[in-house]
Amino acid sequence: MRFVKGHGTENDFVILPDPEGSLELTPAMVAVICDRRAGIGADGVLRVVRSKALGHDGAPEWFMDYRNADGSVAEMCGNGARVFARYLVEAGLAAPGDLPIATRGGVRDVHLGPSGDVTVDMGAPAVLGESRAVLGGRTYEGLGISMGNPHLACVITEPVTGLDLTRAPEIDAGVFPDGVNLELFRAVGEGRVEMRVHERGVGETRSCGTGAVATAVAAAHAEGRTGGTWEIAVPGGVVTVILDGRTSFLRGPAVLVAEGELRL
Repeated sequence: MRFVKGHGTENDFVILPDPEGSLELTPAMVAVICDRRAGIGADGVLRVVRSKALGHDGAPEWFMDYRNADGSVAEMCGNGARVFARYLVEAGLAAPGDLPIATRGGVRDVHLGPSGDVTVDMGAPAVLGESRAVLGGRTYEGLGISMGNPHLACVITEPVTGLDLTRAPEIDAGVFPDGVNLELFRAVGEGRVEMRVHERGVGETRSCGTGAVATAVAAAHAEGRTGGTWEIAVPGGVVTVILDGRTSFLRGPAVLVAEGELRL
């Protein structure tokens, strides 16, 4: 099968073009593809399939079938949506401009030019309430937020560089029965934060688009507001989040770096 490799602030993906939905993508296959020694290596797989091939009549033309690196199915991926849209344009499957994409988390409207940054309307964040996570023997208090997928964004006071995210956090399964993406962030200036993330089904990643939005929501909440523009610095770069009180926007790079043929 053909593949393309891409990333958004170093949150990397293997893109599998499957317009007619003929590929039987099993969890084991995804795990092998994402293995950084035995496969291509990635934080997840983006299967590019026409919505009508899945029987989704009335949906946007393209469906983003996103899978985590362990093969589990995920509802939404902000960095993945940017990379997915960039692939569609560079492959000649869509024109630059405004592009709706169907995901398990709902339709996401994307705006992109022939090159440069990509902006995704991420939808209205849903604040779920306060919760906590235990990581490395330490308890972190945070705000539960849904971006179509679950997040727990926790404010910390020390630099994020010293955190150990090699193990999955202990969480309240009653609050997050399907697991959670954990963001730990620190304010570093007006409208600027630094963040690291442990993604469910993956581990620590260099960036997380939905996590960046959740972090901006939590940072705004800590200041007693709901809107604003935030620069989120992650290990893989910087993304911008815009909160307008109605919806949220994520803007950042989307880069395709390689293509080839998988032999599985």
